[in-house]
Amino acid sequence: MRVLPVFDVPATALPALMQQYGVVRAQSLALAAPLSDADATVQSMDDASPAKWHLAHTTWFFEEFILGPNVGQSVPGYRSPNPRYRYLFNSYYETVGARHPRPQRGMLTRPTLDEVRAYRAHVDAAMHQLLADGVTDDLARLITLGLHHEQQHQELLLTDLLHLFAQNPLCPAYAETPPLRVHATSVQPEWVNFLGGAVQIGQTASGSDFMFDCEGPRHTVWLEPYALATHPVTNREWLAFMHDGGYRQPMLWLSDGWAWVQREGIDAPLYWRAGMDEAEGWQQMSLHGLQPVDLDAPVTHVSFYEADAYARWAGARLPTEAEWEHAAEGLPVLGNFAGRGALRPLPDHGITETGSLRQMFGDVWEWTASPYGPYPGFEPAEGAVGEYNGKFMCSQMVLRGGSCVSPEGHLRATYRNFLYPHQRWQFTGVRLARRA
Repeated sequence: MRVLPVFDVPATALPALMQQYGVVRAQSLALAAPLSDADATVQSMDDASPAKWHLAHTTWFFEEFILGPNVGQSVPGYRSPNPRYRYLFNSYYETVGARHPRPQRGMLTRPTLDEVRAYRAHVDAAMHQLLADGVTDDLARLITLGLHHEQQHQELLLTDLLHLFAQNPLCPAYAETPPLRVHATSVQPEWVNFLGGAVQIGQTASGSDFMFDCEGPRHTVWLEPYALATHPVTNREWLAFMHDGGYRQPMLWLSDGWAWVQREGIDAPLYWRAGMDEAEGWQQMSLHGLQPVDLDAPVTHVSFYEADAYARWAGARLPTEAEWEHAAEGLPVLGNFAGRGALRPLPDHGITETGSLRQMFGDVWEWTASPYGPYPGFEPAEGAVGEYNGKFMCSQMVLRGGSCVSPEGHLRATYRNFLYPHQRWQFTGVRLARRA
């Protein structure tokens, strides 16, 4: 195995992996900096986790799979500050051992937020020692996986926090800075046609480009000619669906979706609140607190059921994930991500050319019509990290493109997100497709 060089040079010339490690770990702490211990402890629903747990679990990942005695004592003499953290902060790794029940993560008043920060510092010191001594290619890949895993939890930290703050009648703001204003005129939907045919999707593992195991292997699929909408569905367009009684027309809905609408009393996207009178209009809870719904921004926090019903109402359909990836391949991965600071979907970014796809990356995760399953030839990784993706390939739907709270540099055209059809606390939206 090739060993990465030992670093004994100024910080500006540190090896790339150490720089990446420092940047990602610091970003998690920065996201949690505005939070009180109470903010970081409470759990608002089973699907969400407390911010404090996200900070600890991402640290546990490095301790369990990189530093711990079960992986060959990568740093001689390393000891966890609390052996019980192995139980508290395991998420779903059955092969690692027992874990604290997920719905009870919000009961963990101890360790405190400061103690979790100290835990992170303890693990980071050992990781810096390990990286300074040099690591094998295999260990470097595992560390890189841990960093991409942490970036996923950075997004979850923000979406889970939004759900928590939305339960508070005070409608607290996570970010006090007023949201960015983008002056954009209403964009009429257009269509971009694709010939289809035999196309390649997915990634093949290489030494230079990171991928999650579920993104490969690269393989051939057949696509009939298709068209994608130039931009995601906007709040203005969604309001037309609502005004036309879209939530009250059973013929628009899948059977499971209609049962969900009836059972849960769904009549608008999550976090929407009707104004006191017709003139006041709709408001939406955001990470900036309660804000007026921006009619020209992409609609967000809608379930797969809602996305599918809207598409049927609009005389269209949702794209398959193969169509989405084929259309996105070669496009620059640029957009409204977390680094921009908006922390909400924004209107079309002033692009005026016709016949081009817009906002494919960032703003909102776009539902596809594809169930989350293995690609031909898929094999999970060996060991406990093999539980990372493959075990969830059942009853979930694929989303593509990333969102306004996705970290910069984390996404690519082959990236596969997945959620259950009823879930909508993530920044989920809609792009229409149809036959060309």
